[in-house]
Amino acid sequence: MKKKELEIILQGVYPYSRPKANLEQYLTPAEIAADILYIAFQFGDIENKKVVDLGCGTGIFSTGAIIIGAKEVVGIEIDEDAIELAKKYSKENKLEIDFISEDIENVNLKCDTVLMNPPFGAQKSNVKADRKFIEKAFQISNVIYSIHLSKTIQFIDKMVNSLDGKIDFAKDYSFKIKHIFDFHSKKYIDFDVTLLRILTKK
Repeated sequence: MKKKELEIILQGVYPYSRPKANLEQYLTPAEIAADILYIAFQFGDIENKKVVDLGCGTGIFSTGAIIIGAKEVVGIEIDEDAIELAKKYSKENKLEIDFISEDIENVNLKCDTVLMNPPFGAQKSNVKADRKFIEKAFQISNVIYSIHLSKTIQFIDKMVNSLDGKIDFAKDYSFKIKHIFDFHSKKYIDFDVTLLRILTKK
């Protein structure tokens, strides 16, 4: 499957029906998700691998991973509304994905690869929220693909080093978010974000 074909499929993944500002629920753009999945595939981190999508939302990374050859995919999300949408889409499209409604802090499983778009920590109530995602990913996987605000990468790098990990690949994107919350003053907001491939040195 070509990357553009995957992108078209991912555009059909359901958006959040009731997005929650405190969870920073923004759907990863299909173009970015498809590119990240293909990067992970080219590194050998998807095909025939067990993949966990931490904070999976409505399942865009989970969907893409199973389509391009993951052996097993588990999507984990604390928001039950999002999980129900993810389950509905996977059932309608006959995709074998295990979606679990759970706080990631309670996750106790192992996998080959973690894919995640953790909260950016843009909300005052959610500052440094991405820390717990990184810490959990280190506990459960050897390889992590994670998206972060570009301006925080220096901090993330220090955290990764403190956990005896290593960033071995990075790519920048412009992440466009639609106006979905009352406090948004513009139709779209653009964030400069960076994808990191992190090796946990297990």
